[in-house]
Amino acid sequence: RCVEALYIYFRAGRVEDPYVSITKKRQMPKDGYSEEVEKEVGQAEGKLRTHRSAFSRASVIQAFLGSAPQLTLQLYICVLQQEVTVARSIFMVLSLLSIVYGALRCNILAIKIKYDDYNVRVKPAAYLCIFMWRSFEIATRVTVLVLFGSVLQIWVFVVVLLNFLGFFLYPWILFWLSKSPFPENIEKELSRLGTTIVLCLLTFLYAGINMFCWSAAQVELSDPDLISKSQNWYRMTVYYIVRLMENAFLLLMWYIYRTDFYLYVCAPLLFLQLLIGYCMGIFFMLVFYQFCHPCKKLFSSSITEALLSCFKILYFICQHHKSTLLTGKVVVMKSPENTDEARGSSKTIDSQNRNIHQSVSSNA
Repeated sequence: RCVEALYIYFRAGRVEDPYVSITKKRQMPKDGYSEEVEKEVGQAEGKLRTHRSAFSRASVIQAFLGSAPQLTLQLYICVLQQEVTVARSIFMVLSLLSIVYGALRCNILAIKIKYDDYNVRVKPAAYLCIFMWRSFEIATRVTVLVLFGSVLQIWVFVVVLLNFLGFFLYPWILFWLSKSPFPENIEKELSRLGTTIVLCLLTFLYAGINMFCWSAAQVELSDPDLISKSQNWYRMTVYYIVRLMENAFLLLMWYIYRTDFYLYVCAPLLFLQLLIGYCMGIFFMLVFYQFCHPCKKLFSSSITEALLSCFKILYFICQHHKSTLLTGKVVVMKSPENTDEARGSSKTIDSQNRNIHQSVSSNA
């Protein structure tokens, strides 16, 4: 495939294509208007686009099913041996760059699928923001899993299994709740069993990506393209809030159960650095979606508005919880007073009865 793509690339323009196809793409809206531009696409350019799309998908698969486990294993070996060799450090850096590149290609691929009708041009600032976002997010996530696994070897498998099963079953649960028909138009030559296997492999890759970072391409089995076209800010916000809490919890467990092996490591400083590193990834993600996204003009709402609305909901929930606690305390505080008043009234009634009885006995 690579040789074929290079052959087509070098021969493009030398031989006239026997036929061309016309594509229509919209330009990004300017002053509320969007122009539609027609473009002729030759046979060679169409084949190169197909190869480019295939390479992008292959890089994502290789990154999260090959490089991500490799990086985790190499870092775990370095922690156990308390030694980082030159060769192993080079392999870890290459694995990290491979994962970041795969996540970057996943972002660009998701943008082009969601906004297929528009002529999308990604600027260098957007590439830089995505690179920094994914680098901080993936590096801190792998480090947290390795540190937690070094002190609680059995529980790390439970954490990984729960994460993987949750993200693997999530698209299927949404598909079952939507009550949509089973997708039959993936490949004409595939049977129903073959289509099911392909969808399982797709959700398997989706779970592998979300194990280490947020998947920009959200799987939606009820959609013909199998990718969600809507920009769900709330789902992304919930993901990062839960992931940050999970990383903090895993680091706390590592801090509590750490052994003498970590005597020469400043544990509080490392704890703080990893949390700040993950927050830096979230910061670059916000910068990308707020300022550098190539299709930000098409957003119905910004990510900052979604974050503010989520925080408002959390604030109202906290306020409601506090009000219920206060009302409960007021009821508890009032109940002893009522009992004291009842006891006082009973005492007054008893004294009155005694006085009446004495007066009657004296008159007699």
